[in-house]
Amino acid sequence: MANRINREQVQHVAGLAKLEFTDAELDAFTPQLDDIIGMFETLSEVDTDGVDVTSNVSDQLNVMREDVADNWGQSAALLKNAPDAARGFIKVPAIIDESEDN
Repeated sequence: MANRINREQVQHVAGLAKLEFTDAELDAFTPQLDDIIGMFETLSEVDTDGVDVTSNVSDQLNVMREDVADNWGQSAALLKNAPDAARGFIKVPAIIDESEDN
């Protein structure tokens, strides 16, 4: 069976996700991801003609409450526990670096 994904592709996708892998990790993850892709290919070969679409496997219904904003007065305690905050908001580091070429 031919490989569906190679080490360079795994490294590229990891880079897009801002993940860094060692050579040993890349060597371990590449065949694992190849196996996962193979499972999806196997599923795509299953004949599903005449099979009804399944949107829920349970007959239980969710009990929904009205979506109403409620000020519980806990923002000060929340911000106190945040590593960095400014003007009533939690500051987080940027995760999208648009300076890199695609």
